[in-house]
Amino acid sequence: MAKRRHAAKDEILLVPFLDILCSLIGVLILIIVVLCVSQTQQTEGRTPEEVQMAQDAKRLRQEIVERKALDVVLKEKLASLEELKKQTEEKEQRFIKLRKLINTSKDLQQENLKISQKMQKELDDLMLEIEGMKQQQAESKKEIATLMAELKKREVPPDKKVPPVIVQPSGSGMDPDTKVYFVEAAGGALKILGAWGEDYRLSATASVVVADVAYNHFLTEIAKNPKSLLLFLIRDDGQGAFNNGAGRAENDYKVRIGKLPIPGKGMLDLALFSKFRGTIPPPPAATPAPPAPPAPAPPAGTPPPKKAA
Repeated sequence: MAKRRHAAKDEILLVPFLDILCSLIGVLILIIVVLCVSQTQQTEGRTPEEVQMAQDAKRLRQEIVERKALDVVLKEKLASLEELKKQTEEKEQRFIKLRKLINTSKDLQQENLKISQKMQKELDDLMLEIEGMKQQQAESKKEIATLMAELKKREVPPDKKVPPVIVQPSGSGMDPDTKVYFVEAAGGALKILGAWGEDYRLSATASVVVADVAYNHFLTEIAKNPKSLLLFLIRDDGQGAFNNGAGRAENDYKVRIGKLPIPGKGMLDLALFSKFRGTIPPPPAATPAPPAPPAPAPPAGTPPPKKAA
């Protein structure tokens, strides 16, 4: 048997309130879930500060990449700038050298002009001198021809030539062991006659007599033999030469001295002393004289000179 319904005035129904409350809670839960999911999707679980730092780091990395690219470009620009600077300096140096060369060339041109003018003047002077020498040569030829004719007129005939001077030993004779050496004194000069195979001439001044190597060697060799005799043949103008030569031999080398005046200008003939004449080795410093250069050819039309007797 069905239960009897209560009366409406005895029951309080809570279903609508609970429904509303449950709906409200569900809506709130849905809102919270949506917000959490949205927040999780946007920040991936990070705080705003971390998000900001991540964004800053990303921006900095981008700037670093860009700056590296700029650094490469900047280095290329700097290399290009250094190359341009180097080329500029080289061109400046070349410009300076070219400028100096241009200035030097101008100076050289002026100097060459001066030299050429000077050489031209010297050439003109030489031409004038050559002309004068040609005229003088023609006059000299005439004078030479005149002098040669005069010499021919004055030439001494063979029968009237000055006879040689024969040098004779003293009347009392000489020791057979005596070695005689001859020195001719004439005109301010001394001549050693064939002591080592040839004649040797030197000035008779005191300074030359003291310093001449060959003459001092000559006196040294004579002094080695006490029986040597140095005979001076004195010409008319040879007294001063004798004094210097004999003084050096007698005072410094203690050589026995003799003197014999020679009259006239004739050649000396020493044949009478051939067995008494002494010889010595040539002086070490003496060297053979170089051959004389050939005499220049006489001008055309000039007669040949006469040979000396």
